[in-house]
Amino acid sequence: MEGWFWRISDAATGRVVVALCSANRDPGGDWATAAIALHPGGMVRSAAIDGVTADRNRLAVRAAADNACVDASMGRLDMKVRDAGLDLVFSDTRLWPKAFGGGGVFSCVPFLNQYWHPYRLGGTASGTVCVGQQHWEFTDATLYCERNWGAGFPERWWWGQAHDFGAADVCVAFSGGILALGPLNRAVTGVVVRLGDRIIRITPPAPVSGAADGTQWRVHARTPRYQIDVDGHGADEGPHVLPVPLPALHRNIDADFEHLAGRLHLRVREWGRPIFDGTSPLAGLEIGSRPR
Repeated sequence: MEGWFWRISDAATGRVVVALCSANRDPGGDWATAAIALHPGGMVRSAAIDGVTADRNRLAVRAAADNACVDASMGRLDMKVRDAGLDLVFSDTRLWPKAFGGGGVFSCVPFLNQYWHPYRLGGTASGTVCVGQQHWEFTDATLYCERNWGAGFPERWWWGQAHDFGAADVCVAFSGGILALGPLNRAVTGVVVRLGDRIIRITPPAPVSGAADGTQWRVHARTPRYQIDVDGHGADEGPHVLPVPLPALHRNIDADFEHLAGRLHLRVREWGRPIFDGTSPLAGLEIGSRPR
């Protein structure tokens, strides 16, 4: 599986849009999972699409069927899923600057079941999003993008992302799950923070702990220089239910629960001194699992 994820939020209106597409390999023919979710409104539209092409170097993916189509690249996302559609142009990009991906040294360890890379830690999105009679216009909404790949989703995972911290130019993303290599497995969490032009990534073997129960999300990470603490709380209206692909079975299951507008408190210290302390009211907070 090779997946792409886009998250757009507009702090002025409280609107959030999530779009995802995964290219799923199957001996019977490659296929795609596509979905669009909106807040407010609790709307989710998803589909399985026969046939998909992906270019990881250009971060592009394309798939088309009668009920859905996806045409995504670094600069644009055009997606239609049933009665939902979005046409967005991206600009003001904050691309990942480091040698290894978001998973740190685990990004180059072969044969793991899942890899994670937040390749765009900021930017803007402008365009239209429609679901049924609902029609939204975005101008320079805040953008976040990531990519993951591997044999499929882990047995259990937790995730979060936020970038609406008032006037502060800050983005945080964390990802955790049961990382497997053959018969061995362990819970692993990594966190990335962008403070302006500074990128702070803390992943194992540094001490990082993560916990999530569907209501609260907590991450504590530290190095000799930095300490990052994340405290997230799900939205009162409950999560959206997003599809998870089972690549070998050529179908999706509803096993991913994501709050599109939770609250996330982020604290960052450098050499023991606070350098950021803020709260986002439009955080994405997710927990999921797949059948054994």
